[in-house]
Amino acid sequence: MARLRHTDWPDRLWIVRHGQSAGNVARDEAELAQTHLIDIETRDADTPLSALGHRQSEALAAWFADLPADERPNVLLTSPFVRAQQTVHAVADALGVDRSEIGIDERLREKEFGILDRYTVAGIKATFPELAAQRAQVGKFYFRPPGGESWCDVLLRLRSVTEVLRRDHVGDRVLIVAHQVIVNCFRYLLECMDERQILDIDREADVPNCSITEYGLDRDRRDARFELQVANFALPLREAGAPVTAAADKPAGPK
Repeated sequence: MARLRHTDWPDRLWIVRHGQSAGNVARDEAELAQTHLIDIETRDADTPLSALGHRQSEALAAWFADLPADERPNVLLTSPFVRAQQTVHAVADALGVDRSEIGIDERLREKEFGILDRYTVAGIKATFPELAAQRAQVGKFYFRPPGGESWCDVLLRLRSVTEVLRRDHVGDRVLIVAHQVIVNCFRYLLECMDERQILDIDREADVPNCSITEYGLDRDRRDARFELQVANFALPLREAGAPVTAAADKPAGPK
């Protein structure tokens, strides 16, 4: 995979998926029961962390707090969704950062599922067979459900976020807390991937909750490049005794 040649980037960029949410739990239960709808009362944007998700967030926060002061994040950005904000709040509290200093950016929100929101795989096939067939033909990368987004739509909004990173945060250490698709779409952009490469990664495994994907730039090197350091790093959770979870975000259409 290509490395980005320009050097006007943050010194460090961590992209983290939120902790396990109540929606993740409800989705797993619905898929196991083979029901058509995910039983959850809140809208997606308001779905909070589960009890385990809070533990994962605290473990993540402790890991960042253990870094030397000059290596910790000095810029915190988050999706506006409750589960992402709760995750980043744990980090901010551990670092002694006032929550009012956290940047909330709607471009980091979850992928919009439109008419398929809250449906399980079985529910999509039973209720929207034509859409399921279209998705199978068009492919996950380009398929846009009615009222929702394709991966390409998400990439379009994230391209402007990368420009902000290069304009406003050169030399900073930036932490972004968001969602599974956001993590993978950032990887597509920052590692100069194509459709096949990112979907191969997506098929391998879901992004673990509270896992870290890190990019960095060694400014002491003459050939310095902003490049991947580690992907989906979940060791902080294991060290703290918080179970690692990697359920897909809801809903999940046919593979």
